[in-house]
Amino acid sequence: MTTQLPVVCVPRLDLRAPDVIDAVAAASLIADPSRAAILAMLADGPVCVCEMAAALGARENNVSNHLARLRDAGLVRASRHEANARFLYYERDEAAVAAARAALADVLR
Repeated sequence: MTTQLPVVCVPRLDLRAPDVIDAVAAASLIADPSRAAILAMLADGPVCVCEMAAALGARENNVSNHLARLRDAGLVRASRHEANARFLYYERDEAAVAAARAALADVLR
């Protein structure tokens, strides 16, 4: 018979908590299916709010609310159509999207 020695946990006092604030912010934004779909739709270039609403089967004001959250986070930007200012087009800010992707990748490495 072998005798088992008690397991002793020796804490590593130099272990630091990682900075995950940016990753959590990005994850909370894209955790919503509509916002995730919007970001995916914008990967190929600018899209009108009315087109996104039709694709998502949602009302334009609901899509606009999601876009406002993404805009406040700096992930998208808006511009008016040149010929008809009634139409608002959104596009991704690729630098901000890359930073969010990097923050998530750092956590999920």
